[in-house]
Amino acid sequence: MRPSRRRLLGAGMAIPFAPATLAQDGLRRPLLTVGVAELPPTLEPARELSNVGTRVTYSIFDTLIRRDFAGCPDGGGSALKPHLATAWTRNDPQELVLTLREGVRFHNGDLLTAEDVAYTFTSRRMFGTDALLPEARSYFATLASVEALSPQVVRFRTRVPDVLLEHRLASWCAWIVNKRAYEELGIEGFGRAPVGTGPFRVRALQTDLRIVLDAFDDYWMGRPTARGVVFRQIPELAARVAALQAGDVDLITNVPPDQVAALHASPGIEVKSVVLANCHVLTFNERGAAMGDKRVRQALGLALDRQLLADTLWDGKAVVPPGHNYPEYGPMFLEGRSLRHDPADARRLLRAAGYRGEEIIYRTMPNYYTNALRAAQVAVEMWREVGINAKLQVVENFAQMRAAGQQIGNNSNSTRLPDPLGALWVSWGPASWFQVSGAFRSTDAFNTAGQALEAETDPARRKALFRQMLDAWEEEAPGTVLYQPAEFYAMRRQVRWQPYTFYFMDLRPDNLSFA
Repeated sequence: MRPSRRRLLGAGMAIPFAPATLAQDGLRRPLLTVGVAELPPTLEPARELSNVGTRVTYSIFDTLIRRDFAGCPDGGGSALKPHLATAWTRNDPQELVLTLREGVRFHNGDLLTAEDVAYTFTSRRMFGTDALLPEARSYFATLASVEALSPQVVRFRTRVPDVLLEHRLASWCAWIVNKRAYEELGIEGFGRAPVGTGPFRVRALQTDLRIVLDAFDDYWMGRPTARGVVFRQIPELAARVAALQAGDVDLITNVPPDQVAALHASPGIEVKSVVLANCHVLTFNERGAAMGDKRVRQALGLALDRQLLADTLWDGKAVVPPGHNYPEYGPMFLEGRSLRHDPADARRLLRAAGYRGEEIIYRTMPNYYTNALRAAQVAVEMWREVGINAKLQVVENFAQMRAAGQQIGNNSNSTRLPDPLGALWVSWGPASWFQVSGAFRSTDAFNTAGQALEAETDPARRKALFRQMLDAWEEEAPGTVLYQPAEFYAMRRQVRWQPYTFYFMDLRPDNLSFA
């Protein structure tokens, strides 16, 4: 593979991609360069809970328990397996005791202890009313205390019985941080120079340019197969594709389906895809003009032909789920539901609401979500057909999208846990941006069912509460599901890597190798 001057690591040092066939020692291992549409502004793992953030932090940090993605052929497994914890025991419905793996080191050389685990989940950082990381409260709202019983044993107590605690500890927001480094650097400093136990450690975070990681050869799962990883921000799709074809990067993300055939035909390049445990959604701000009437919000959803969007924008690879309700929930999945496309009913609701063509502002970011702009353009036409006067505004970031005047926005909701509490409730519950900001205001029935679900252990009653919660969300319509997108990655054939159903990029030795 021909070296490129544009592959920069740090301040001007050119390091070409070295094929693994040349690797004789740690210095000759390949450098993996990944072209991404956007980089996270911080690497504090419980702060940047986004697709762009978790793509990077998944290889810097570890969780106590791990979801077994690699053990499933399609990368979508939900089974749990030991990770930083080798074993765990339920003493009662509100107590979980975990035994830590011995000899695990942080990037700064410290040994992992139960004190680091307890510090990671302190009330001040994670779950208290004054927590530094308020979004983390959506994941760990049930926590009451986390206590180090010995250097290798830690106990979690919850304020209510929590049947999902093990899944929470294997999910987003549960990455273990180094206590000493966090206290020395503070939340902002740690976000720039984080210290975890993962296979790669941070050398540099250059905002809007690149994030540079070095292999952590003391990693407890084995020496990483790459000597380093560079995430390069390349916002424009054409530039990312050109960089891959020129050999300037080895893998690119956010490839739309209409580029797949051309990339497959490019010498030395292959494309992999996976349907994500994630749904693209439209968000409806109840404070906007004409949006305070739920009938208008319901009409916006009924006017959308989601299957047409999936077929035309995603080459049929996207999946239209039966609402915010997914088969991976297992026994909690609600059969017999669907997302209706009914333009006639949409018109009826608009008439009943007295809608008279008031302008409704729809803001979207063109690069953050694959096909977001195309989906927005088609949605505006579908709404026009039923009499909705939607105006599309293209913005650069979430701050601009959520600024005053927005009535419709685009977002994505991931199924962080294989349960409604890990998707609908995390994304739209009391700690979510939608409720905190006031965009989702008609919350009484939704919150009552969700709070009861958090503490319920009986399977039948849990399913009934989920039905109530989903009914309330669909009735009040603070948003609507579009589809589960397919994520496409293009890479040089020398790179052997398997994507998962999350945006996580797992670069551990058992999921990354080089031909």
